[in-house]
Amino acid sequence: MAVSSYVLIQVEMGQAAEVASAIRDIDGVVSAEIATGPYDIIAKASADTMDDLGRMVVGQVEMVEGITRTLTCPVVNL
Repeated sequence: MAVSSYVLIQVEMGQAAEVASAIRDIDGVVSAEIATGPYDIIAKASADTMDDLGRMVVGQVEMVEGITRTLTCPVVNL
């Protein structure tokens, strides 16, 4: 079973559209939507394992220029 999470992303002022577009191009990112409130983008990501998910977020998502902070929220199935 794949692991999914929501990644809440803050970006530099005026960068939301460019950052969301770049994030959508990352393998494993299901969606990246611009939002209002404390976070500028909410992305949904999926990977085979929690380790793979962590590597994707730290190694690819957080490397996108313009991102200032992320918060990864794994989805649990109760």
